[in-house]
Amino acid sequence: MTRATARRRVLRLRGDGRTTRPDALAAEEPLEIRLGGEPLTVTMRTPGQDFDLVAGFLVGEGIVHTAEDLAALRYCAGTDENGANTYNVVDATPRDARTPPLSAHRNLLTTSACGLCGRDTVDAVRTHVRHPVGEDPLTVPPALLYALPDRLRAAQRTFDSTGGLHAAGLFDGHSGELLCAREDVGRHNAVDKVVGWALREGRLPLTGHVLLVSGRASFELTQKAALAGVPLLAAVSAPSSLAVDLAEELGLTLVGFLRGEGANVYTRPDRIA
Repeated sequence: MTRATARRRVLRLRGDGRTTRPDALAAEEPLEIRLGGEPLTVTMRTPGQDFDLVAGFLVGEGIVHTAEDLAALRYCAGTDENGANTYNVVDATPRDARTPPLSAHRNLLTTSACGLCGRDTVDAVRTHVRHPVGEDPLTVPPALLYALPDRLRAAQRTFDSTGGLHAAGLFDGHSGELLCAREDVGRHNAVDKVVGWALREGRLPLTGHVLLVSGRASFELTQKAALAGVPLLAAVSAPSSLAVDLAEELGLTLVGFLRGEGANVYTRPDRIA
């Protein structure tokens, strides 16, 4: 099976000095996701936890909502020039194949940078959200919120060796315990891996939980959080305007610039006790 890192030789310049040595890089490979044997999308991801990634992607597309909605996940045949399985094709079998994905009308190629995006999905998100996050009674003290980035950073093992991965972490909103951390070259993939883990563990909807992402908070990440039932999404960087609009409409608390002992709360500030 492919690994999350790759080794390449690099010329290192330090002042007037030069050295050549191996360097660890974050691996990036395509993953084709099939739905019931039919191609659905291709995403560029860091190999590892692929079943979690696919399961989370299907949650974010409104295709599955609980572990019972997903009948099977399996790797399909896909070989390299030496005939070895690349593990770059996963087929998902939902129990009900009649639900069209939110991205049915969009380009099927996603990147590790932004995933599937677009304002035209706002109405579809409203339709697919089954867990009313606006009704979640969670409240979080600021001190607990401030502690989360360090806890997530401590779990970023591949980042320590490559410096090139995003991370997403799922926390218990009452105790601050880190329940799941995932890394990937794509922010949306890291979130999908976390949500997919929660789905396969039978934890959805994620009421009373906090989702933290290492980069900015986009519309798509807000969509994924809402469809998983997460009432509070936090990011160490800035949110986009459309992310704030969607969070406000759905009643999701959106926190940005969570660094040190500071943060900006853009929506539902009543959840910050």
